[in-house]
Amino acid sequence: MRKHFLALVLLPATLVFTIGCSQALAQKTVGGGISPVMLQKIQQVQNSSTINKAMTTALTNALAANPIDDLATSRSNAGPIDTHFSIETPKQSITDQKSSGRCWMFSGLNVLRADFARQHEDSLAIVFSQDYLFFYDQLEKANLMLQGVLDTAKEPMESERVRFFFQHPIGDGGTFCGVADLAPKYGLVPAEIVPETYSAENTSKMRALITSKLREYGLELRRMVADKKKNDAIMKRKTEMLAEVYRMLTLTLGEPVKEFSYAFRDKNGKTRTEPKRFTPQSFYAEIMGGRQLEGSFIMVMNDPRREYHKTYEVEWDRHTYDGTNWKYLNLPMEDIEQLAIAVLKDGRKMYSSYDVGKQFDRKRGYADTENFDYASLMGTSFPMNKADRIATFDSGSTHAMTLTAVDLGKDGQPIKWKVENSWGTSSGLNGYLIMSARWFREYMFRLVVDKQYVPEKLLKEAEQKPIIVMPEDPLFQEDL
Repeated sequence: MRKHFLALVLLPATLVFTIGCSQALAQKTVGGGISPVMLQKIQQVQNSSTINKAMTTALTNALAANPIDDLATSRSNAGPIDTHFSIETPKQSITDQKSSGRCWMFSGLNVLRADFARQHEDSLAIVFSQDYLFFYDQLEKANLMLQGVLDTAKEPMESERVRFFFQHPIGDGGTFCGVADLAPKYGLVPAEIVPETYSAENTSKMRALITSKLREYGLELRRMVADKKKNDAIMKRKTEMLAEVYRMLTLTLGEPVKEFSYAFRDKNGKTRTEPKRFTPQSFYAEIMGGRQLEGSFIMVMNDPRREYHKTYEVEWDRHTYDGTNWKYLNLPMEDIEQLAIAVLKDGRKMYSSYDVGKQFDRKRGYADTENFDYASLMGTSFPMNKADRIATFDSGSTHAMTLTAVDLGKDGQPIKWKVENSWGTSSGLNGYLIMSARWFREYMFRLVVDKQYVPEKLLKEAEQKPIIVMPEDPLFQEDL
């Protein structure tokens, strides 16, 4: 997620509540509104408050003329940030997703290029083309929507699942599962071969146009089913629809490269190998060096609303129709922290995700639960715990970043963590973000861990028959 996208992350929740309005009205409680008598009592409480009226006036004026964060900043917590880390992975160049919601892809590809650099220390670091893989992500999501519409074509338009497809035909967001599904299928390409286009970095208009087209197509497919058209005719029409989406993507993201020439270089920029012809798929195979991405990792999550040490699967939450749903093992934060420490000690980075909109000081690139004292400023309290915040749509995973470092105390417990962000070098601490251990426990949600670092007990738990959960759940917003 980039700062432009905080409002967008809350959109699914808003839609859910909006959709429920008609039902809520039908069951409204008599006398549940604000009556004149209730309004008078509210005003009486305000007027009888012990807060000094002069201070109230001054505070009101200040809030009207200044950013709330500036007024709520805890000065006692605004000192210099300790940038020392006892365990830190090698630095790599910072990427920038610009005004797009592709953080999941940036973080996932950052992990892959870090793994390649670790295996080939004599090679110049590679940055993979996000534009190239994003093309196929959007095409696959378009197919997922159209096929989902067909699979639910006999359900009424008002059904929850049909609404799901028409509300969210396509989007930028996703999880590491998308990288694991897309990269082996479509391959990888160096960013210098397929650079970013304007629409890749500014996705809103392209997304809106394709979204509108898919809704139109979805209605057409439903009508074909209602008219009892033959399956061959329906699938032929769906293919034509996807061809039109492909053309729109080509106009905005460029025609996907089929073959290219590339020479690996050493750290001084000199060619280390002779130029070689690659397809995106053969380049992916070269980068992976025989290693398999699919099935090589587990995703763990901290959701205190649900039972720990159980595996859950989010229905319909995948990037490709024939890909894997988002599946995760729910663990206490203590277990997730120990997994992260083990991987970082071996010099490897990880995909991770957070609610980065909470208690984050953007100017300093520092996230801590005591950065802002909103309660004192507003003369109230905000007592919800992590489970309550998730259940009420007040908090959820909104942004993926690459976990790169941890600072351990003498007792071996984390003091702070560090992530590589995808907002460019001008953001945070030269593109990095530091998180206190207490913030990490409250606002960290997902971690992708290579299976070789996972204890056997947890691996067995990850193989349990998953409990199916719905994509409308407040925690299963995609990383932007």
